[in-house]
Amino acid sequence: MLILRGSPALSQFRLQKLLEDLTAAVLPPGSMPVRALSAEFVHLVELTGELTPAERGVLEKLLTYGPRRAAVPPDGGITGLVQVVAPRPGTISPWSSKATDIAHICGLAGVKRIERVIVYTIDLGGAALGPSPLALRPGQRAKLAARLHDRMTQVVFDDLAACAALFRHETPRPLTSVP
Repeated sequence: MLILRGSPALSQFRLQKLLEDLTAAVLPPGSMPVRALSAEFVHLVELTGELTPAERGVLEKLLTYGPRRAAVPPDGGITGLVQVVAPRPGTISPWSSKATDIAHICGLAGVKRIERVIVYTIDLGGAALGPSPLALRPGQRAKLAARLHDRMTQVVFDDLAACAALFRHETPRPLTSVP
């Protein structure tokens, strides 16, 4: 799985609104609020083999769109809890279908599938929640995930490595009859 950074996923206005929403909905009154939030598109590419440098250049140009990104780490320079919002495993998003078709039209036969996810990095003020931002209680993590994704079409992973599940291919199982 090839991982390529994309553009910012949300405008500053939308980031600020989400920041306020997360602070109000996820953290109990009196605790330290969410201090900062970043959201960035990341492209995951399933390949059938290695790309040549020219093919990699074409792929990177295809996946460069939207507002320019700053030369900062993928987490926006924020340290904290990472939440990756991705399409549900076993599904192929409409964005993926179109992006993969475009890559094939551009001669990138080695690209099997391209998928786009959003990486949110949330500074939760770890001092108020324990030694680590991951110290959120399960109820708080569920509320946080509910604010970040659409549970009908998306899933939340804790890191990009878990997104390999998007490209898992299982062999079909035989149908079983009901007695």
